Amino acid sequence: MSLPYELQVGWRYTRAGRGGRRNRFISFISGVSMLGIALGVAALIIVLSVMNGFQKEVRDRMLSVIAHVEVVDAAGALSDWRAVADAAREDSQVVGVAPFIAVQALVARGEDMRGAVVRGISPADEATVTPLAARLAGTTFGRLAPGEFGIVLGVELARMLGVHAGDKVTIVAPGGQVTPAGVVPRLKQFTVVGTFDAGHYEYDSALALVHLEDAQRLFRLEGPSGVQLKLRDLNQAREVAARLSSRLGEHLIVRDWTRTNRNWFDAVQIEKRLMFIILTLIVAVAAFNLVSTLVMTVTDKQSDIAILRTLGASPRSVMGIFMVQGALAGVIGTLGGTLLGLLVAYNVDVIVPAIERALSVSFLPGSIYLISRMPSDPRASDVVPIVLVSLLLAFVATLYPSWRASRVRPAEALRYE
Repeated sequence: MSLPYELQVGWRYTRAGRGGRRNRFISFISGVSMLGIALGVAALIIVLSVMNGFQKEVRDRMLSVIAHVEVVDAAGALSDWRAVADAAREDSQVVGVAPFIAVQALVARGEDMRGAVVRGISPADEATVTPLAARLAGTTFGRLAPGEFGIVLGVELARMLGVHAGDKVTIVAPGGQVTPAGVVPRLKQFTVVGTFDAGHYEYDSALALVHLEDAQRLFRLEGPSGVQLKLRDLNQAREVAARLSSRLGEHLIVRDWTRTNRNWFDAVQIEKRLMFIILTLIVAVAAFNLVSTLVMTVTDKQSDIAILRTLGASPRSVMGIFMVQGALAGVIGTLGGTLLGLLVAYNVDVIVPAIERALSVSFLPGSIYLISRMPSDPRASDVVPIVLVSLLLAFVATLYPSWRASRVRPAEALRYE
């Protein structure tokens, strides 16, 4: 079955490179337009993939320390946390439960004093909830025994206090206690049994872990302040939190990890949207270069258009020919850019080190950045909109020149032929 002549003629105009200097120049301009679209699409895919990679890297490091969902009691302590844990386990998404206590306190050693979140944990239960606890369960976290008042500090917090394993630190609890001499702060000395490195500065510099029973004694609580939950699919955290909130009752507060770190994730999403808009302008400029290419083609092919019209071609068919030419250029440029972008995005971990070796530079020095390699995470949710936007811009760019071609009058075009 033969193709419509509009497609055949449009394809011939797209690949025309012979027939004189003018044809070669038009072909060159068309090639530049396709190359511009390809580079713009590739840049969009690569940049958004790298941003996704950084987001995933930071998210994974964050979730190595915190749970996917937290259930806390607004009154301060859960009197029966096991009942809450059993109710949470009824949800098919919940695969791990651990009690915890989290209180803001001061960690002091000599004249140095730092604010930190002191979290009381049950090492065995915590290993079922957070990857960090699972990784250190047999070593550092295994040294947290009830009644021995051991403490595990974030590596940056330990560095700022100048302490190592075996040193003593003092925890200053909030509130204090009333004595005949006035309000005296509650102090307790802990022994540093180790440090942890989560790779996330916020937690490495402001988190201290103690045994759950020691935390209850220090902060004078009757039980844990809440339970932490691990889910099968971390992306279902909001839906699970909503279900648990309605099931457990109004006196319990259910928070998922996306709301706990809402400001950070909102900032990342805004940056992605702005980057998408900025880089789309590059694709738009390249796509609208097709306008000049098609205008030059229409001017050059006026006699061809007139002959087609005299043979019975309708204005709509003439318009279709040049829309096919511009659309084909957009499709070729978009597909080429998509392939190039995905090729680079999936091989960033090979390409970037090769460039660093060739230029003797380091784009992400480990002494400055937490992440020393360039991560990449291409997603269909980003690639598909990029392809559609690029094709749409290329199609829109063909409308005006194609309309001008359909308005060519055969008598005037052939007057001087």
